[in-house]
Amino acid sequence: MRPLALAGIAGLLMTLAIPAALAGETASEWLERMSAAMGQMTYQGTFVYIQGDDVQTMHITHLADENGTRERLVSVSGPHREVVRDAKGVRLFSGDKRGGLADPAINRPIFFELPISDAASASDSYEFRLLGGQRIAGHSSRRLDISPRDGYRYGHSLWLDQQSGLLLQWKLLGPGGEDLARLMFTELKIGSEVDPEALRGSGDSADRRSRPSALPAEGLAGSRQPEWAPASLPPGFHLASHRSPGDTGSDRFEHLVYSDGIAAVSVYIEERSHNPDRPAGLKRMGTAHAYFRALDDLFVTVVGDVPEATVKLIGEAVRPVQP
Repeated sequence: MRPLALAGIAGLLMTLAIPAALAGETASEWLERMSAAMGQMTYQGTFVYIQGDDVQTMHITHLADENGTRERLVSVSGPHREVVRDAKGVRLFSGDKRGGLADPAINRPIFFELPISDAASASDSYEFRLLGGQRIAGHSSRRLDISPRDGYRYGHSLWLDQQSGLLLQWKLLGPGGEDLARLMFTELKIGSEVDPEALRGSGDSADRRSRPSALPAEGLAGSRQPEWAPASLPPGFHLASHRSPGDTGSDRFEHLVYSDGIAAVSVYIEERSHNPDRPAGLKRMGTAHAYFRALDDLFVTVVGDVPEATVKLIGEAVRPVQP
C-alpha cells in the first residue's frame, strides 16, 4: 500500500492541538483534559461517522493499563474494516481478504487524541469559544468551537464529557460554517465497564497474514534534514515530522507532515516510476483534498483535511532544499 492510502485513514483518524484563554475555565484546560482522557483512560463504545451521504458505524475499544495502550477499531456497518494498534504498531484489515498492512513504525493513536506540544501556535490561526453542551450517549457535555482566522483551514466543534473530558461528538466545518463531517458516540462505556475481549478481532487470528509496510520509520523534525520541502507555507504551518529511508540508491522517498497546531498536511515525495500514469492536479477525497504534481523524475503528493487552496499552495512550493 502506497503512502496516499495511509493518508486516507489518517483523514478519519485526525489529530488536533489547541490553546486559548477564556474567563474562568479555558479552552486549553478542556483540551488538556481531552488529550489525557483519550490517551490514558480505558473506554469502549459505538460511534457514527457521517460525511455527505456516507454513514459509517464503528466500534472502538481502547485499553490503557500496565501493559501499555491497545486499541481496536472495527466497522459495524458496511464492508468489514479493522484497525488494531498495540506494541507491534498498527495493522489494517479490510474486506474478506486474509491479509492486510502492518506498519510497526506507526504507533500513534488510531482514534482522536491531541498532542499539546505546540499549543501556543494555534491561537494565531484559530479563535476559540467555550459554550454550554448537551447530553450525548448518556453523558453531559461541554462544547468547544474552534473557528479558523483564514481560508487555509477548517473549523471544528467538539463536545467533551463533563466528567472525564472524553470526546463525545465532533463536527468538521467548512469555510461557510457548513457541516463537512460529523462523528458522534451513540454508546460509551468507561473503566471497569469495558470488555477487554473486544480487542481480539479477526485481524489477530492465526490465519490472517499482514504484509509489512514499505514506509520508513518515523522521526521527529530535525533528526534528518529533508532533501525536498515547500519553499513557502500557509500562515501558521510548520514542519512537525519527517520520514525518510535515507540512502537507498535511486528509490527516493520522503514524507513530511506540516501542522498549524490543529490541521495536518502530509507531503509525499517519491520516484515518479512508482506511479508513471498518475495525473497531476487537484482531487477531493471526502473531506480531504489532494494535490499531485510531477517534478523532474519525482512525483509530489500533498494531502490533508484542509481546503484545496492549502494543498495547492504547499504542493506548488516544493523545491530541493539548498544545503
